This record gives sequence, C-alpha cells and structure tokens, in this order.
Amino acid sequence: MNAAIRRVAVAAMVMVVALLLQLTWVQVFRADELRADPRNTRMLLDEYSRQRGQITAGGRVLAMSLPSDGRFEFERTYPTDPEVFGPTVGYYSLQFATAGIEQSQDAFLNGSDPRLLSQRITGLISGRTPQGGSVELTLDPVGQRVAYDALRRGAGQGPFVGSVAAVRPSTGEVLALASSPSFDPGALSSTDPDVREAEMARIEQSPDRPLLNHATQQALPPGSTMKVITTAAALEQGMGPDTPVSGADRTLLPGTATYLQNYAGQTCGGGTVTLRTALELSCNVPFVEMSQEIGPEAFTEMAEKFGVDGTAPKDFGVPVAPSGLGQMEDAAQLAMSAIGQSDVRMTTLQSAMVAATVSNGGVRMEPQLIKSLTAPDLSVVEGFTSRDAARALTDDQAATLTDMMVGAEAHAGGGLPGVTIASKTGTAEHGVDASTSIPYTWYIAFVPGRDVAVAVAIESGPGITRDTVGATYAAPIGREVLGALLGGAP
Repeated sequence: MNAAIRRVAVAAMVMVVALLLQLTWVQVFRADELRADPRNTRMLLDEYSRQRGQITAGGRVLAMSLPSDGRFEFERTYPTDPEVFGPTVGYYSLQFATAGIEQSQDAFLNGSDPRLLSQRITGLISGRTPQGGSVELTLDPVGQRVAYDALRRGAGQGPFVGSVAAVRPSTGEVLALASSPSFDPGALSSTDPDVREAEMARIEQSPDRPLLNHATQQALPPGSTMKVITTAAALEQGMGPDTPVSGADRTLLPGTATYLQNYAGQTCGGGTVTLRTALELSCNVPFVEMSQEIGPEAFTEMAEKFGVDGTAPKDFGVPVAPSGLGQMEDAAQLAMSAIGQSDVRMTTLQSAMVAATVSNGGVRMEPQLIKSLTAPDLSVVEGFTSRDAARALTDDQAATLTDMMVGAEAHAGGGLPGVTIASKTGTAEHGVDASTSIPYTWYIAFVPGRDVAVAVAIESGPGITRDTVGATYAAPIGREVLGALLGGAP
C-alpha cells in the first residue's frame, strides 16, 4: 500500500471513529437533554398522540388537552381566561415550543416523569391510553382576574404596562401573578399554523414584550417601597418610631457635592421630625442620612433577610429574575440604595414578599406557585408544604413596622371600608435623564390579621406622567385586589 492510500485510509478511519464518538455522545450522554429541549418538535409530535395533564387553579381548568379531528389526536386548549393566566401558565406549541408552567412541569404533564412510572406500567398492562399528570396552582382565579382587569383598564385611556403579585403571608402561596400586556396561549398552541403565526406576529409588533411575565421577570428600582427595609434595619439598630430625624428639604449626598431632595423639593415638616413621620410622608432626606448610621453591613444583612440578596426562588415553576442591591461601593450608593434607587432592583413578586414578611410577624416564607401534582388516577404525587426562608424581624419589630405602615396608608389617601391596610407607596426614577423619563410607580400592602399581601408595579401607559406617584394608580389597583382576595367584604 503506497503512502497516499495509507493516509486516505487513516483519515477515513479517524472520521469513522469521530462519527461513532459523536453519535455515542448525542444518543447516550445527551439523550435526556435533547429530549427535554423545548425546541424538539419531534417530541411534541409524539406527545400530541396522548392526553396531556391539566393545569388548574381554584377549581378552574386553565389548560387541558381535548380530542382533535385533525392530524393530531389531541389539541391543547386554555378554557379559562387565557390572557389573564397566559404569562404564568405559558403555552404548548408545535411551532414555538413551550413556556411557563407548561415548560417547567412538562415531564409531569406529558407523563414521562419518573414519579409516574408505576402509572405507566399499570397503563401498559391494562392497555389504557397513556396520560399525563395534572398540576394545580395556588392562584386565586378571582384575585387574578381583578388584578389583570385593573391593569388593562389603566387610567381609563388605555392599558398599563405593569404587574401585580399577591401572596398569602403565612404560607408563601402566590395568589395572583398578573402581567400586562399578555398573549393568547390558545392561539400559540393551535394546530392551525395560520392562527399560531398571526398571534406571534401580533406579539412581536408590541414593544412591551407580552411574552415576558412582568411580575416575575422584570426587576425594577423599587423607589420608596425600599424604605420599609431601611426602616426595618433602623429598628434592628435600636431606633424607634419616635426617634428624631431630619425634616429638611434637602441634604448633601455623602462623599459628593450633590444635593438630594425630597420628592418635588418638599420639606418633611422642617427642623426635626420622627421616624414615623418620615416613613408616613416618604421623605428621602432622613432615610439618606439614617443610612449612614445604619451602615452598609447592617443594611445589606436586613435586605438579604427580606430576600433581596441577588438570587431568585428555586423550583418556583416560572422564570424569576433575581432581586438584589447591585453595586454599593461607597456612602453615596448606600444612601441612594436606602431609598430604592442606585442599582437596587426588585421584581413585583419579591416586593409582595417584603410586605408579606412584615405581615407574617417578621418571618419570610418561600414563595410557592405549585399547590399539588396529581397522577392520572387522581392520587396526589406531591402536595404543598410551606417553607420558612428567614426571620427578618422580631414579633415586636414587625408589629411596630406594621403600625407605621398603617400610618403611611392613611397619608396615601386610601383604604377599604371596614378594613385596615398597612402599605407603602414608591416612585422610582430611571433612565439616562431621570428628569424627563416617566417614573416607575409602586404600591406594596397587606391587611393586618387577614393573611394577604400585594404588590403593584406600573411601568408605563396612557395617563402616566412625570407627576404620577405610587398613590395615583398603583395604590388603587392594590386595594382593589386586596378587596377581591378578602371576598369583597371586611
């Protein structure tokens, strides 16, 4: 054999070995990864031949598979308020893969989850058609509908871009996750390609990202709602509601030649006021100055106890962006972080957990969206178990902060008939030129003794101006949701 033939033979052998190694890598070591890849439409085609499990909440079916007369045996449908629940439930599409609960719980819904092995074996022996398990969510359908409708109603001139999150403080159960704008999961999951593509084209034309769950994936500067955490840190340091603080209209930002003012340059009563008054009037100056007494370590530690630690809840069921303090390298950044500016970022869900922690006597629970997983034979495979995350405050400190937040609600001009609300509003500047950009507005609240907390974040929308504050539109939406979750009565 001459040298040329030998080289060709060696090259051919190397390529054959490389091909075998590649096939082994793909079919053995990456098999599970590729099977679970949401872009794998061949798996979807196979799954459309069997009935996928339901997604439910509060006794209502949010997603189910029905027999189809067309090419596929089953078609995924969303019978209850599809746009209201869309960003959380997600979609199950031949063309656009999966999202939301449909994606995170895909193995259980399609029946391939190892916890359903005995069900598959029993079905194989009995000749029963394979079925997936069902997922029950903690969402309250009435509260969810009210939250979504309020966002879409906006200021009466068109829908807001924003979100609402509501939780049960004692358990961490998520009662509402409303996001605006939304989308129709039924259209994206249709077996008709024209319907799917028309809905995706509509989505792609919107600059406000309808596919984004604004309640969990959009982390924004929280503005003055952060003063709840700063006040908690002050209480931890031995300060109290009657501790004297500055009532001036402005103060020099530490380490700079820049003056920081209260909102609209207003005074906080002038001279010296109490910490209670500073929180109720949401004055910036006393919190900026107080942050230097608290110090970066104590402030950071308290933020982390409330869950603002740069991480996101694990195994929540839908994607959650981290909430954290960001960069805080000097005294000026500490001062701005204390009033919810600088690099502080929080999701609406995390903001609801801040209110819930105070409501729950200072104990933060892990937020949970999935209530139970049920096998095709209706047996419960996994049930809800509440989990403590951290203690942020003592019972006495939580009671003190609750009382102060009740005062803040009174100054925000709101309330529900016969219901006491503890709250904090927030207005967060952002953008390259904060003097011209429309602020984000916030409202976090809970009803003492009634085990419900809420957070509202409004990003933009018709009727929102430079003068809009948290009390303008976010607070009324929050109160409306609280009323719905309380059954509309005291």
